Amino acid sequence: MNLQLHSNLSTGIDMSGNSLPFAGITRFHTKRLREVYRSAGWPFQDTVEIELIAAGLLERTSEPSGHDKVRVTANGIACLAQSIQKNRQNRSPHELLVDRVAQSMLRDGRIVWTSLILRAKLPSEPETPNRWKICKPDVFSIRHTSVANYLEPIVHEIKVSRADLLGDLKSKDKRDSYLDVGGQCWYVLGCDSKGRPIGQEDDVPPECGVMIAEQDRLHVARNAAKRSSREMPFAIWMALAKATPVNSGDVEFDAGLAQAVLIEH
Repeated sequence: MNLQLHSNLSTGIDMSGNSLPFAGITRFHTKRLREVYRSAGWPFQDTVEIELIAAGLLERTSEPSGHDKVRVTANGIACLAQSIQKNRQNRSPHELLVDRVAQSMLRDGRIVWTSLILRAKLPSEPETPNRWKICKPDVFSIRHTSVANYLEPIVHEIKVSRADLLGDLKSKDKRDSYLDVGGQCWYVLGCDSKGRPIGQEDDVPPECGVMIAEQDRLHVARNAAKRSSREMPFAIWMALAKATPVNSGDVEFDAGLAQAVLIEH
């Protein structure tokens, strides 16, 4: 059944041999399909919902209480599966590893952001006492807490190329900017085409932690130095307020990775 479904999705044909109307479906439509699939099915009653119903990917249902709801049809499920396959094919190794780290942080109960742009304060120098740098951590997360001193911000910098890793490590200012915005800074190292890690803990300065992305887990090669907590700067609060944190439904759940974590614990 799985092989037949995969073949049918690639040709745009459903299990009955009918053409699937996926040509005009955009990422906004597939996002709505995911939202409806995970929800109780209350209708939005907007143009996106109308188009999905017209395409046969959603359908209206009436509850015994008299309320109308919407649910994803079999063709809608097929459309979601096709979208997932396409996203997997289009994403780069760097994006895939960013998602894995984001999943790990979400499972730890943290609030996670990706692609943030933050302003960091660098150590002073005699000629320039006030030094600042814009940094863009791949993954930034804080604890889910109501106490400001317990936020424990963490930066994860993702590297899937040895050349990129070595080039990044040459910039002490860049590393200092990560350490300024995060209480901990981790370098997460991917593997090359032959499955070998692009680096080891000895390649990374001791003030930063090192993780190595193996096939089914993130292996801690060296723990990050944990610094004393400080009040998060107002500029970072504003950046977080303007950004959208990662939702558990925005990253692909890796069941194998989750099972490995459960076995480990």
